Amino acid sequence: MGKRLFVGNLPYAVTDEKLQEIFDGDWTIENAYVIIDRHTGRSKGFGFVEMSTEQEAQTAIEKMDGHEVDGRKIVVNEAKPMRERNSSFRGGRSRSFGNNY
Repeated sequence: MGKRLFVGNLPYAVTDEKLQEIFDGDWTIENAYVIIDRHTGRSKGFGFVEMSTEQEAQTAIEKMDGHEVDGRKIVVNEAKPMRERNSSFRGGRSRSFGNNY
């Protein structure tokens, strides 16, 4: 199984295809995608690249972290698992507003 990399500080104009091109190198990329804001349809400035092996992922991190893309130094590191979101209202506070029924 491969490894998922987080790629931050991307220029907002970077698309999935451009991200794939940026990471084109001596490794196999399974998937590359930029996270898009669902309300505006614009890039959020970060994305993920899925590598085919752990070794290739480590090599990509070493070579690509700090790489300049359109005047911005990108940040590349191992993606962390997504945190579970609290379904409560903002920060876990309840919406009771003092109504103790």
